[in-house]
Amino acid sequence: MPPLEEFLQNQQRLINEFGWAVTAVLPDLGESGFAYTVGLTEHDVPELVIAGLDPLIAQKLLNDMAGRVDSRNERFIHGQRVADLLAGYDAIIVEGPATDALLPRAAYARYGKDRLRLQQIVWPDPHSRFPWDDRYQYPAHVQPLLGRP
Repeated sequence: MPPLEEFLQNQQRLINEFGWAVTAVLPDLGESGFAYTVGLTEHDVPELVIAGLDPLIAQKLLNDMAGRVDSRNERFIHGQRVADLLAGYDAIIVEGPATDALLPRAAYARYGKDRLRLQQIVWPDPHSRFPWDDRYQYPAHVQPLLGRP
């Protein structure tokens, strides 16, 4: 079986079992890695994306948030602060279209660009500053954004 076909079958198995799957995109030269959900679109809610974190941490955070959508029927809105995801810090939800740096190819392949909506979980630096704040500690390419709150 070709690797892509195997990947898609495994992804479908996870969607069938849990309601979503997490796909990680490893960093490339000068670009940040990111991870995103695939499967939430089937519940008519946006897929979630997070950038600039270790893939295992990103997977854990995305599974937490997707679980809230699936089991608790939570819905997130643009600009919403999430106080109970990161220990000691708030995260902020931003909505926006995919960008070259945050391109969820597997979700697009499954649902099409017209159907797919995205929400990004944006994390702060150690001083609780976000990428749109002055003196944010990290370069812009570490956490590319879909939008701003």
